[in-house]
Order: sequence, then C-alpha cells, then structure tokens
Amino acid sequence: MNISEKAAYLKGLISGMEYDVNTKEGKLFAGIIDLLEDISLSVLDLEDETATLGEYVEELDHDLGELEEDCYNCDCCEDDDCDCCGDFEELKCPACGESIYLDPDAIPEDHLIVCPSCNREIEVKEEEAE
Repeated sequence: MNISEKAAYLKGLISGMEYDVNTKEGKLFAGIIDLLEDISLSVLDLEDETATLGEYVEELDHDLGELEEDCYNCDCCEDDDCDCCGDFEELKCPACGESIYLDPDAIPEDHLIVCPSCNREIEVKEEEAE
C-alpha cells in the first residue's frame, strides 16, 4: 500500500465510522486527513519527477562517457608527434595550483584567462603562450 492509498484508507475509515465532523475533534481529524491526502499526492508527484530525472541523468552519464572515450582515449596521443589533438601548453593556476591546458592560438589579446577551478583571472605571459 503506497502513501496515497493509506491516506485514502484513513479518509474512508473516518467516513465509515460516521464520525461527526461538526465537533471540534471531527474537524481536526478531517483537516488532518485532508492534509495527509494533499501531502501524499505531492510525494507521488515528486517520486514521478525524480524517476524521470534519474533516467535523464543516466542518459547524460552515458553520453558523457562516450565523449570522454572520444576525447581522452586517443591512441595517437601517446606519441610526442601527435598533431590531431592540438598543441596545448600546461599552465599552473597561481591561486589554486590546478593545471590548465591552453591552446596558444586561442589566448585572448588581453592575455587574461579565467581558471575553471577557482574562477580567478590569470594573466598569461607571452613566453607561456608560446
């Protein structure tokens, strides 16, 4: 029995008992049962949405796995003469120490880039860019 069925059972139970909903206690019980019914419907909606999002995340994970295989499992990159993946230069972020790989041809004219790890601006010196 799921949460919605349990709330419906309680609603039927109070109706079957012919409980007087005009008394203070009857109004309280009726209000609680109505609240439980609303909560159970909300929970069922959330469970459906969560299941849908879970399926979507699994699809994205699968697609990302394929992209990672395509990008990172290039057999020719084991050689130093690889030209298919671009010539990237490694730069260490002075703020967080993470490695950043730069395409020297794609550095902006102002020589400022943003570290993807800490979001701080880094000035790329001419000798680092070449």
